[in-house]
Amino acid sequence: MEPARTDSRRIEPKLGLWDAVSIIVGIIIGVGIFETPALIFKDAPGAWTALSVWVIGGLLALIGAFCFAELATTYPRSGGEYVYLTRAYGSLVGYLFAWAQLTVIRPGSIGALAYIFAYYAAGLLQIEGANWIFLLSLTSVLLLTSINILGVVFGSTTQNILTVCKVIGLIALVVAGLGWGGSDLASTESEAGAGGLSWLLSAMVFVLWTYAGWHEAAYIVAEVKNNRRNVPLALIIGTVGVVVIYLLVNLAYLAGLGLAGARSPTLAADLASLAWPHFGAKAMSLLIVVSALGAINGMIFTTARIYSEFGTDHRLFSPLSHWSRRMGTPVRALWVQGAINLGLLAGMWIWGADRASFETMIDYTAAVFWIFFLMTGVALFVLRRKDPDLPRPFRVPLYPVLPLIFCACCGKRSSSSASPTRRWRRARFAPT
Repeated sequence: MEPARTDSRRIEPKLGLWDAVSIIVGIIIGVGIFETPALIFKDAPGAWTALSVWVIGGLLALIGAFCFAELATTYPRSGGEYVYLTRAYGSLVGYLFAWAQLTVIRPGSIGALAYIFAYYAAGLLQIEGANWIFLLSLTSVLLLTSINILGVVFGSTTQNILTVCKVIGLIALVVAGLGWGGSDLASTESEAGAGGLSWLLSAMVFVLWTYAGWHEAAYIVAEVKNNRRNVPLALIIGTVGVVVIYLLVNLAYLAGLGLAGARSPTLAADLASLAWPHFGAKAMSLLIVVSALGAINGMIFTTARIYSEFGTDHRLFSPLSHWSRRMGTPVRALWVQGAINLGLLAGMWIWGADRASFETMIDYTAAVFWIFFLMTGVALFVLRRKDPDLPRPFRVPLYPVLPLIFCACCGKRSSSSASPTRRWRRARFAPT
């Protein structure tokens, strides 16, 4: 392996700025925004205090986007953390990262999202039973994997459509809250919740989990046109766009339902019901279905690029590096990724597991995920010293302060025992 390599093999760039932004937005906006706010409002000392946590979380995500923008433009090779960790620490660390992503972290995340999709889709279709949920989850992964195999344009177009649909749905939710709500936002601050430092730390765990995915454009650098300009723009525009959307949605929850109503686990369905009294809950189920599909498709698209670069560097996994000339996609990486995802879903079904089992898997791997994030933040300092003469089209502003903040955030998150998914199981609202 040659860790000093900074260029990917010749891959025709077919993705524009908005394709990259769509991938980021589509992956970040999963299902968290429909459930996390209720948990934060419930414990917050007041409405504006709760909103400030979303602002802080958004700023931390933006700082992370700055760090990845510098790394991605300095080393314009698809693969994200795999490339930076390999260059900074050697092939073993990159190997461990890719192997963890291949075998546990990404399949577990995709599997959990597939079960969320299937759970709500089954409710909309009015079918019951674990077998139906398994078949629907299997179908979603198989269909989206096949679409991405057919071509980059097919995968990116599917992502664009799903992202636009979910953003329109969230805008409709904001309109419902601001247009049909009658709550006085100024009066909500007096309804105190738990408060205290422990609340703040717990709330930040939920918020950062809900913002997860802002770095995904780094996985597709080699496929983005004019990547030294468009990748940093995509990281920044995508992250800022989601922060604005999340703040508006939280304001809509408060304006439509008040602080007491926003603490309900069914807050999204309750808000939609203000404008569509007989269709609010079903509309939210449909929006969650679309959001889950968008996140699944985005992760399938980007994750295959990690495996492809992994195969390029390690002879044992070299078949994963093959790109189809006709379709212009990493076909073998997508097939292997799909097979692992389908095998995991089938294994969980045979074992009698459900969504909670995938969430438990994510809980146990979360610390590893954030440790690799921390190592990537430290790699920024290592690589500035190791490769001082490499051109850096984008540099992190206020260096080294912002990267140090990013590293501190990752370090705190990796040592946290709080589990968002564990509490989400108790806050889930029924898809009826």
